[in-house]
Amino acid sequence: MSDRVVVLGYGAVGKGVVAELVRRGTEVVVGQRTEPTDLPAGARFVRTDVLDKDSVTNACRGATQVVAAIGFEYVGQIWQRKWPVAMECFLTACEASGARLLFFDNLYMYGPRVGPLHEDLPLAATGTKPSVRAAITRQWRAAQDSGRVRVVALRASDFYGPGVQASHIGSDVMRAIAAGKAASFVAPLDVPHDFAYVPDIHRAVISLLDAPDDAFGQPWHVPCAPTESVRAIVLRASLAFGRPLKTNVVPLWSLPLLGVFVPFLKEMAEMRFQWDRPYLVDASRFSKRFWGDATPFDDGVRATVEAHLASTAG
Repeated sequence: MSDRVVVLGYGAVGKGVVAELVRRGTEVVVGQRTEPTDLPAGARFVRTDVLDKDSVTNACRGATQVVAAIGFEYVGQIWQRKWPVAMECFLTACEASGARLLFFDNLYMYGPRVGPLHEDLPLAATGTKPSVRAAITRQWRAAQDSGRVRVVALRASDFYGPGVQASHIGSDVMRAIAAGKAASFVAPLDVPHDFAYVPDIHRAVISLLDAPDDAFGQPWHVPCAPTESVRAIVLRASLAFGRPLKTNVVPLWSLPLLGVFVPFLKEMAEMRFQWDRPYLVDASRFSKRFWGDATPFDDGVRATVEAHLASTAG
């Protein structure tokens, strides 16, 4: 049987994975609510509601592998309601088709830690969003352990790169720097923090899709370039744009107070532990099994700036 990969979600991660799969000649189906306007030739679209089992099962019919790279609005109550439903839809669909499931995940389930984050840390028990990620981790692990579905989780830190919109150093920051305006940050700029480059995430997804079944049943961390501060990373962007670096920083202590008036800041408040200490990702397990040559920030930031300039040309 030929390989058919269903990619649920066509954001910064899904789009790059689809492009690489199409380039390789793999049969690709993209599933989400709305049809992308830039779907590459060779990829097929199936309208999909990831909260509806029948819809997801239909999209995944005949699939050999499924990549779930979706996101929901950054609101804890929405996460509590939607993520367990979506995960069960993924598991049900893959069980029906016999497909392997690759779930693209973040690192929230570890909660507040001191020291590098590694895959064997216990799951978090506090905080709305960390608890949700821990709960859906238990869901897929139970499905894997029971033999119901073969599942692997690929976990990435905050990421950046061409086409990245909602990120700590995403399109809003690039747009502000390019215009010579102050870029806004909801975190200290000088605390060491690991970032994953989105093309490296694409590469990691493909590595796991190509891997045998013994790579499944566990989480893996995406390798990051050697740790730097946010300031050091965005300074590269300002130099590439030929603009001075101007910043506005919202103090972490103020998030609960400002959250009364700005809902997004309220949602950020419980995640302060990502920014009030060095945030380090141990990807040595992945590096030993697959590859560890993450894209250097010099190259990644340059490509991100060039992509921004190309998108705004004319």
